[in-house]
Amino acid sequence: MQSMIYKILTLQAAAQLQADGTLTPIGVDAADGYVHFSTAAQLNDTLDKHYGGHGALALLAVKAATLGNALVWEAARDGDLFPHLYAPFTHDMVAAQFALNAARDGLQDWLSDMEEEEE
Repeated sequence: MQSMIYKILTLQAAAQLQADGTLTPIGVDAADGYVHFSTAAQLNDTLDKHYGGHGALALLAVKAATLGNALVWEAARDGDLFPHLYAPFTHDMVAAQFALNAARDGLQDWLSDMEEEEE
């Protein structure tokens, strides 16, 4: 499994996480009862499917190994294994953050940097 996983947040949700220290589940996270993450390879499809209408977003990098048994890899879209966190998502889990604009400027370079740091 991937060593670095990613959480996409609206700027409002990112501010809430920063202010409170723990993300309040909303939308699909609240409905499903776990926090949805994507790998670097899954990220563009996740952005297209769930965030196509959004402008600026926050992308948070998390070291998967730090989440322990609360992180479960489960089949989802097209049978692909996605990382799901069955615990509260706290700000101290965040290894890095990227300001993502609608054009996704710099995203691939940032993802490459994140993956290289883990090697």
